[in-house]
Amino acid sequence: MKGNQWARLLAYVTGLVNQELLLQNEYQAAENRVLRAHLPAQLRLSDPERRTLAEIGKRVGHKALEKVACVAKPDTILAWYRGLIARKFDGSQSRSYPGRPRISAQVEELVVRFARENSGWGYDRIVGALANLGHQISDQTVGNILRRNNVAPAPRRSQTTTWKEFIRRHLDVLAGTDFFTVEVLTWRGLVTYYVLFFLHLETRRVSLAGITRHPTEEWMTQMARNAVDNETGYLLHHRYVLHDRDTKFCAEFRESLAGGGVKCLQLPPRSPNLKDYASHCTSFALPDVTSSAAPRSDSLWPWDFCGGLFPGAS
Repeated sequence: MKGNQWARLLAYVTGLVNQELLLQNEYQAAENRVLRAHLPAQLRLSDPERRTLAEIGKRVGHKALEKVACVAKPDTILAWYRGLIARKFDGSQSRSYPGRPRISAQVEELVVRFARENSGWGYDRIVGALANLGHQISDQTVGNILRRNNVAPAPRRSQTTTWKEFIRRHLDVLAGTDFFTVEVLTWRGLVTYYVLFFLHLETRRVSLAGITRHPTEEWMTQMARNAVDNETGYLLHHRYVLHDRDTKFCAEFRESLAGGGVKCLQLPPRSPNLKDYASHCTSFALPDVTSSAAPRSDSLWPWDFCGGLFPGAS
């Protein structure tokens, strides 16, 4: 009998506590709805606030959240909780990825330069050239680098090279040669002298070879020998010389240049647009060079009067 009385008393007390909790929860839910009505349409929560609601919401459960949740939907609150679990086991920030390091920018620049300057080089040829410089990479890596820089493979690369690009790549081995005339004032009147010069296409540097009244075959041959001299030649680092179809560029002149490793290329006939600008310089007047104090005409080097016209002339 006493046990039943204690059970009834405990049930009565517990019921009062539960009733009080239910009333408090009902009041809190009503107050939240009132406050929510005065807040902006979209409430921006910080990460700590989301974590707090997510942890409590997980314990409350989806069904109870539908009655009390006002900040966000129950599905959203539980999704926040799943995000907390995912971030707890996310180790991507401290993960060390396997594999070789990325190719350095210097090596990548060399690969692109080799491919663009040598249209016939394939992947293996570029790998060999890099190995000579001390860089060990695979042909697949070369292919990846060229694709990143929009450089086509060897067969298509040679087909898509324009003449402008070809000339630009080979300017360092190209030179032009031509004559211009100067009128020298002597005691017998004006005398025409022929000045032979070489124009280095890459640097636009003009080298004056010599000046003479009579550009004979012997004189032209000697000028060619001077141009390809092993120590002071103007064409030491050049492979081709462009010139027009003037008969003064005789066979002996071309053979002497060829003996020094420089090939002569004649310009097409009737192509004035291919003439270099220096060939249009013709109006000069010099003091009398026939006097005893002046050098002979065949050994005259007109540095002084050409220095202003050709900056850097040698």
